[in-house]
Amino acid sequence: MSFDNHDDGGHTRRKVLECMTWAGTGVLWTLSGGVPRSLGLIDAAKAADKAAEQQASGLTFLQISDSHVGFDKPANPNALGTLEEAVNRIKAMPVKPAFMIHTGDISHLSKAAEFDDADRIISQTRLDVHYVPGEHDFLDEDVKLYRERYGKGTRGAGWYSFDANGVHFVGLVNVVDLKAGGLGNLGAEQLAWLEQDLKGRSKSQPVVMFAHIPLWTVYPQWGWGTEDGGRALDMLKGFGSVTVLNGHIHQVMQKVEGNVTFHTARSTAFPQPAPGTAPSPGPMKVEDARLRSLLGIASIDFRVGDERLAIIDTPLAG
Repeated sequence: MSFDNHDDGGHTRRKVLECMTWAGTGVLWTLSGGVPRSLGLIDAAKAADKAAEQQASGLTFLQISDSHVGFDKPANPNALGTLEEAVNRIKAMPVKPAFMIHTGDISHLSKAAEFDDADRIISQTRLDVHYVPGEHDFLDEDVKLYRERYGKGTRGAGWYSFDANGVHFVGLVNVVDLKAGGLGNLGAEQLAWLEQDLKGRSKSQPVVMFAHIPLWTVYPQWGWGTEDGGRALDMLKGFGSVTVLNGHIHQVMQKVEGNVTFHTARSTAFPQPAPGTAPSPGPMKVEDARLRSLLGIASIDFRVGDERLAIIDTPLAG
């Protein structure tokens, strides 16, 4: 899909754009002037070349999500093993990323042993990791295991922000006090903090916001959205380059609306059905030969100064 400057039947690049892509190996996205463009499917070698080119003058970081360590049902009896495969792919990357973001559901049942196993595997990347929780990380009494390991220095239930290479990163928590049907929720306290966090920042500064449940409405019947996510997005309207990274739905989806690019990542544990194609969401059993093509990681590259962004989604096997 490409976007042109001219008017075509009343649709211009300045109007709201919406695009969903069920991505295959190495889909490369660039962002120029706030409008994304897909460069199509690329193989792993070309993806590596692009990553090296971007890092020469910008920032490369990774997103992984939904590791569900401890899950052992038929959809994937060895979720720890596929997380390790993902980590091995990261270790083999020709260009070392600056850091990694994990968008939640590190564990499956919030057990100490599950967090221990996840930490043991993920630490092998030798990268700094910035976490936000998924609802599966908040199942223990008093929700202390996640907070003790990953919540130090954060606010409230675990939200925070940081800057890297001129990009402002905001980690949000939308898995507390879930709403009807499982919709995510940010809450008044977190939204007030976000407003202050963004206040006074240059509108030309790229912003990356990440949370577990999608901040945009993917499929409310399954709780795939955040009830008050629109309030957070309203605060970003004046910024020229905004990227929102989420997990939870275990599949790659892209949506572009104005200055905001939304991206959800694959799980490293198991796939879920496409919206509305099954009676309900949940682990989806596929043929063993297909499983690794539906699991994977994402590499995100910024070249600061020209507002370009590239997202390369790479499955464990293609």
